[in-house]
Amino acid sequence: MIVLHARPSPGFRAAVDAIFGAGVVTHVDEAAPLDAVAGEITALLHVLTPVTADFIASAPGLKLIQKLGVGVNTIALDAAREHGVAVCNMPGTNSQAVAEMALSLMMAVLRRTCFFDARTRAGEGWTADPSELDSVGEVGGRTVGLVGFGNSAQLLAPVLAALGARVVYTARSERDGPYEFLQLGQLLAESDIVSLHMPLTEETRASIDPFAMKQGAILVNTARGELVDEERLVAALTAGHLRGAGLDVFAEEPLPRGNPMLGLPNAVLAPHIAWLTPETLVRSLTVAHENCRRLGAGEALLHQVV
Repeated sequence: MIVLHARPSPGFRAAVDAIFGAGVVTHVDEAAPLDAVAGEITALLHVLTPVTADFIASAPGLKLIQKLGVGVNTIALDAAREHGVAVCNMPGTNSQAVAEMALSLMMAVLRRTCFFDARTRAGEGWTADPSELDSVGEVGGRTVGLVGFGNSAQLLAPVLAALGARVVYTARSERDGPYEFLQLGQLLAESDIVSLHMPLTEETRASIDPFAMKQGAILVNTARGELVDEERLVAALTAGHLRGAGLDVFAEEPLPRGNPMLGLPNAVLAPHIAWLTPETLVRSLTVAHENCRRLGAGEALLHQVV
């Protein structure tokens, strides 16, 4: 049995049926436990709901956990290894969508899109305080620091450069290319916009200190919420140390009611959907289908992590 643990849109369901065949994949809502299918499941198509060690131990026939995306921090990798369960991801399939979302969040914060949208809907488009216009800006002429330089950052960099930004980056190693490599501390201190594009590991967890960033800078995060100390981010946004933030990811998801981030007018928020486009889903499901075929044929799997 192949199981998709998610809450798919009608388009997502149609894509699953088109690529795998109608009725081949069993859908289990992301809010529901997988206990009912533990005895029959062979392959799990995983989105965001954590795959725990207890579930892996309870599923004797499970052979493959296929991440629809890149980050595998929501999967109990040690348990998968212990029980002989392969874990695969799919680098590159969502890079276009994530790069475009990062750019859109930068623009939304710089141009204060949400603020002016609300004022326009309230009939105050031309009557709002004119001083509000002093706090908008352009990408051109600013330094944009990319933390991590994988597929999404590499797609984003030339677009930013074409708009007139100075693009700098940090990564585990320096790459050939036209962009300047900086150590993380220097990048945070110099960048007017910092965009996160790195995986969540024990080394990178809470590695971004908002107060180490340049006064008046903007933080964009389409990677993982835990990369940033969220309490310090709220403090930096509240105090005005940061100009704003565009956030698609959070330490706790979905973002709970009462989270102070929800009340910040200089934060543009999205519910972890940077990766989620119909185009990404087709690319992702095509890889997942191929890995399920390979699993059945006893062939080497694509992008195996464990």
